[in-house]
Amino acid sequence: MGNINSVVIATGTHGNEFTGIYLGKKFEQFPKPIQRPSFDTRVLLSNPKAFAAARRYIDKDLNRCFAIADLENKQLASYEDILAKNIYYLLGKESQSQQQVIIDLHTSTANMQLTIILGSQHPFLLQLAAELSAINPDVRICYSQPTRDSNFLCSISELGFAIEVGPVAQGVLNAELFQKTEALIYQVLDYIESYNQGAIQKHHALTFYQYVEVIDYPRNEAGEIQAMIHPKLQFRDYEPLNPGEPIFLSFDGNAIAYQGTSTVYPIFINEAAYYEKGIAMCLTEKKILEI
Repeated sequence: MGNINSVVIATGTHGNEFTGIYLGKKFEQFPKPIQRPSFDTRVLLSNPKAFAAARRYIDKDLNRCFAIADLENKQLASYEDILAKNIYYLLGKESQSQQQVIIDLHTSTANMQLTIILGSQHPFLLQLAAELSAINPDVRICYSQPTRDSNFLCSISELGFAIEVGPVAQGVLNAELFQKTEALIYQVLDYIESYNQGAIQKHHALTFYQYVEVIDYPRNEAGEIQAMIHPKLQFRDYEPLNPGEPIFLSFDGNAIAYQGTSTVYPIFINEAAYYEKGIAMCLTEKKILEI
């Protein structure tokens, strides 16, 4: 693989996730900290109309609009569908003609700390993830086994990945997490510069969390939620959950236990944006990958 030619920092894919958006605005106002000698870096505000309305999206989730079949479907013409087609037209051609890294910035109401979400096991991404987790104790690595046709914005480039930072409420700024995200971006850019200069230290193993399944809240026949995240599980993202331990607390005060057969590591626990998706948490397995 040749040198990285360009980096795109995508912000505001969800319009009410302010950390990445205002970090991008800072970079546009003060660009010097993201400039590196060997590649170009620029900021893309992905969903400006949703940001102006302080909403996650206008018509539909933009970060579920990038499947190739959807991009080629002329019948899909919502605001976000058209936006996705325009973004893909802009970045897709660039990613085909040069080595381009896309960093899609997100925030979560769950205790995700600084999570790098990989959609592929490209060697460059694995080495980057290993370096970031080695130098930054807040970094966690998640691997989402890709379907044949991913619908995430960062999937436009084979070198794309997402960053999830939390916990932070929707539509607000948290200075501590803002600064941690900013520092992480600089670490990513420094790594890419070192890679282009042939000066990276190679890692031989990576600890990561691989998606297994999602769990919905208990619901009645009308689809109404009948329980909430158990207090003993709240904000315990990336901590082990064993069979028989409580995960939900029903409204009548009864604990509902995890019915699995092995230890898992829940993430995105009680994520506010996932209520509409029928997701109470995502379950992962902790693994070590030999690179």
